[in-house]
Amino acid sequence: MNQPTFISPDLIRQRFSRAMSDMYREEVPLYGTLMELVEQTNRQVLDSDPQIARQLRSTGEIERLDLERHGAIRVGTAEELATLARLFAVMGMQPVGYYDLTPAGVPVHSTAFRAVHETALQVSPFRVFTSLLRLELIENPELRAFAQSVLEQRTIFTASALALIERAEAQGGLTEQEADEFVEQALETFRWHHSATVTAAQYQQLSAQHRLIADVVAFKGPHINHLTPRTLDIDIVQAQMPAHGITPKAVIEGPPRRQCPILLRQTSFKALDEPIAFTDQADPRGSHSARFGEIEQRGAALTPKGRALYDQLLNAARDELGDFPNEGNAARYNELMTLHFKAFPDTWEGMREQELAFFRYFVTEKAVAAAKPEGSSVEALLSAGYLRMEPLVYEDFLPVSAAGIFQSNLGDAAQTHYGVHSNQQAFEQALGRSTIDELQLYAESQRRSLEQCFAELGL
Repeated sequence: MNQPTFISPDLIRQRFSRAMSDMYREEVPLYGTLMELVEQTNRQVLDSDPQIARQLRSTGEIERLDLERHGAIRVGTAEELATLARLFAVMGMQPVGYYDLTPAGVPVHSTAFRAVHETALQVSPFRVFTSLLRLELIENPELRAFAQSVLEQRTIFTASALALIERAEAQGGLTEQEADEFVEQALETFRWHHSATVTAAQYQQLSAQHRLIADVVAFKGPHINHLTPRTLDIDIVQAQMPAHGITPKAVIEGPPRRQCPILLRQTSFKALDEPIAFTDQADPRGSHSARFGEIEQRGAALTPKGRALYDQLLNAARDELGDFPNEGNAARYNELMTLHFKAFPDTWEGMREQELAFFRYFVTEKAVAAAKPEGSSVEALLSAGYLRMEPLVYEDFLPVSAAGIFQSNLGDAAQTHYGVHSNQQAFEQALGRSTIDELQLYAESQRRSLEQCFAELGL
């Protein structure tokens, strides 16, 4: 009997990412405008900066640039989160990192589902930032019980999606036909619904507690609330957005503009005000704002030492500002960030020497032509021109930046102070497994690239 031929999880992820992008473009026309602006900007940067073009070609990132997206969703129960983990696993996506957003007044904790190996990331770097509502933070016990009862009554996955997840787990993968059906069925979980599952008064109660709570509880499922393309120059996009009818948030989240970009910079436009019908209304007479547009620029992944320095400088700038960055203090905030980040080396060599960033290493043509390389240390091989290095792309997220994006789209009135601490143990219990330490993944990628270089050089 012939064994079925299974399609690679990486290709299923690639198909799903494209299908999600097509769906979101139909649902949110401004997303299409944003995509066009990002594509124009990327072409402009590649045409005007040969060094960036060369770097992206040599690392293979140029092929993934147009594919690159990250989505974001919010779920309400442990069961929803655990099933999502199984759904994403079919696409080769694992939970990387733990993010606690309560210090910024957002009652969720999160992880990012993504591929974990560099070869898989080259096929599809699709990520989904996934947040779980912390019901225990709803202060009113009656409202908390109501929210829990609403969430327990809903099913956010189609019967076919659940059956295909079980089939993939049982047989070790999906066939071509099954993969197509899986993508179609999985997409339904993330679709927008114009009908709420609560009355107008109940929605107002949930929203008064926190607008994000209403977003999670009051609908049939976790509609994708943004889908983010990657730009090569976020400052150009930020400046160009108003000319395309898009109002950007006042401040770009993350590090300031640099010669050598690090980590992640993000901006967005305000959430759309969309008509919805409550259960006590026949027509869509209410409104809800949740879905927005976001753009990101990705830089180098930082080592634990580099992250500590980044956090120190970011906190110093924010402490001196003395407030949340907003429209009124945006210019001052940018000045402070630029000033404080002068303490962070702005050359790849400087970052490598101080062990602040992770790198990927390549054997040069000079080494291939040489009979035997001189020296065997990384330092000696770099100095002799036998190795070259490129920064490893930061594939993950920043808690302060994520919270800043959430807040800018929830409104200043949504800022709440929770007197609780992160609870990674509870999150992982809901998830049904441990999250993966992203710093360990970067260290492994760097080590693999060096091992491959040493093998090629016969060392």
